[in-house]
Amino acid sequence: MRRSPLHYGLAALGVISLLAGLALVPLFYRAHQPLFALGMVAVLGVAVFIYTSPRFYPYRYVVPGILAVAVFIVFPMAYTLGISFTNYSSQHLLSKERATDVLLQKQIAGDQSFDMKLYTAGDRYQLFFQSDDDESKKFVSAPFELKAGKDENHVALTPTTAEPNGQPVLLKDLFKLQAGLKNTVAVLPTGEELRQSSLRRFAQSKPAYKLAADGTLVGTDGKSVLKANMKTGFYEDAQGQQFEPGFRSNVGWNNYWRVFNDPAFHQPFLRIFTWTIAFASFNTLFTFAIGIILAVLLNWEALKFRGAYRMMLFLPYAVPAFISIPVFKGLFNENLGEINLALGLFGLHPGWFSEPNLARAMVLIVNTWLGYPYMMILCMGLIKAIPEELYEASALAGAGPLMNFFRITLPLILRPIAPLLIASFAFNFNNLTLIALLTSGGPDFLDTQVPAGATDLLVSYTYRIAFQDSGQNYALASAISSIVFLLVATLAVVNLKLFKVNKN
Repeated sequence: MRRSPLHYGLAALGVISLLAGLALVPLFYRAHQPLFALGMVAVLGVAVFIYTSPRFYPYRYVVPGILAVAVFIVFPMAYTLGISFTNYSSQHLLSKERATDVLLQKQIAGDQSFDMKLYTAGDRYQLFFQSDDDESKKFVSAPFELKAGKDENHVALTPTTAEPNGQPVLLKDLFKLQAGLKNTVAVLPTGEELRQSSLRRFAQSKPAYKLAADGTLVGTDGKSVLKANMKTGFYEDAQGQQFEPGFRSNVGWNNYWRVFNDPAFHQPFLRIFTWTIAFASFNTLFTFAIGIILAVLLNWEALKFRGAYRMMLFLPYAVPAFISIPVFKGLFNENLGEINLALGLFGLHPGWFSEPNLARAMVLIVNTWLGYPYMMILCMGLIKAIPEELYEASALAGAGPLMNFFRITLPLILRPIAPLLIASFAFNFNNLTLIALLTSGGPDFLDTQVPAGATDLLVSYTYRIAFQDSGQNYALASAISSIVFLLVATLAVVNLKLFKVNKN
């Protein structure tokens, strides 16, 4: 059987995809993500088996869709849900092991500081120190080997009156030896330890803490003992004082409890949730109402220049939102905007960005303008599918345009367009772009501890918690995102049931 060029092209594409996937495996492993590396190997193994086995021929067309759903929907949602059960925030970015290492690396500085020169001694090196306060105070080490690693390399110093023979290592070469120098501890004859403080200086210092056998951090000054508090994500002393950096820990349902029980989050959450439902519902209703009315008018045979009208009415949808929204922000400007200049002729001066109700009305107006062309195009296509015989029979019965609209057009359009209305509702429920570019959630509430505004949707409120305000609390934002996902999914199912979309 002769193979077509398309067959060979698809085979080559499959081989390239396989090689690209295999290249990701060592990258995941080197990034300390062994589970991702193992998962990638498993996915590639299953894909190779399906695409090379004749028995599973039909499944090869389903695999790309399943992988897309898993990568772009299931995995992000599962990852977000997992974060919501932690304390992940700007104060708790590190793992417990990494936070422990940071505290163990903290040093307590002493009084003595020396200029350092490094000399080569064959394949080894010698340290030479000279005191800042007393030029006659000089020390030198025996030749030693620079070692990089976790274990410190202690080198003894002895008094000297002259520098070692040879030339010191040049500055450009010191950069290459930094790993070994940072791991070197120079020990003075009196027992004090010197560690590298800058490129050419060593200073007296000692670790602030040492790791005890029970996992606590014991202060080298003998005064403090730090214990890891898994609830707060900080090391704490006996008095409860917290020491940064914090670390990630599992807090269970604490973030969800805060959303519904902590007054700081509970009060704005209910108001924002109510406004989000109203915003999504009104926008879906307004865009559909305007869209279907314009679609009916543009399908009127007696209307001249329908093509020109259709093109002009579609333009708002053709212009990207990130261009249209800033334009509207300028039009609604309270001092210089054209809208207020026109209304000023009638003695009106609305505070579009300072009055909560006016700000919400402005948001609804702008989003309706951006969304009605989409509904108009959908309704125009569905109206074309309605048999002309129905309207002819209606005309013989003496029905007028309004009767035709409510008895023929609207009922026949409503069922097929119902899933798209639900999709529009879900989109408006999470319309971050509009809020971020138009009002940034403002005007802000004055009676809440957590920054939130009258035009904030749940998604913009979550964004402010995660990236702008409240200490960048990613875990709390993930909890709110999970709640939003469940709400949108539940509302979508309820709407599908109400519209009876799945019934014939």
